[in-house]
Amino acid sequence: MTAPNPLACASFLIGAMTLAGVLHSAWLRSPGSRRFAIPLDGGRTFRGRRLFGENKTLRGFLVIVPGAGLSFFALALALSFPAGAVPAALWPLSPLGYAGLGAAAGLGFMLGELPNSFVKRQLDVAPGMAPRGPAAALVTFVVDRLDSILGMLVAVSSAVPTPWQVWLYMLLLGPAIHWSFSLLLFRLGVKARAA
Repeated sequence: MTAPNPLACASFLIGAMTLAGVLHSAWLRSPGSRRFAIPLDGGRTFRGRRLFGENKTLRGFLVIVPGAGLSFFALALALSFPAGAVPAALWPLSPLGYAGLGAAAGLGFMLGELPNSFVKRQLDVAPGMAPRGPAAALVTFVVDRLDSILGMLVAVSSAVPTPWQVWLYMLLLGPAIHWSFSLLLFRLGVKARAA
């Protein structure tokens, strides 16, 4: 078995997670999603402050996990046509295997945001808001772009052999794409701030 091509794998992850992000954005914008805006922390607190806050809800998990699974499956299926197999440059999985990998990636993506949210709540930064001060705002901006990508990469790397270059490509390109989605969600009125 040949090792997967890092650039091909990173491109696949970017394409599939971007598609999952589109599904996620559409879901968050839909009126039906609001009934699932149940805070993950259930209102629990630590040191008198919420664990994650009002913005980390069940509705995000309800779509990004199966949406990422569907996106990975659809992209793997599209790449398999007409040869009947996923290109050798990628991981040697069936399209259904990619669906499982995608669900894991989506779960990792969402779980990756939780430690950052916890820290921000403990620092008394309101959900969806930037902290006071330029240094804190810059650190938060960078961490907000990387946390979910790191969670996704940990999940993917736990399931399939992932060359270090995939991590490098994702950590270099992923934040720009993640920021673009934050900007899109802001423009759609889903998020309170663009960053």
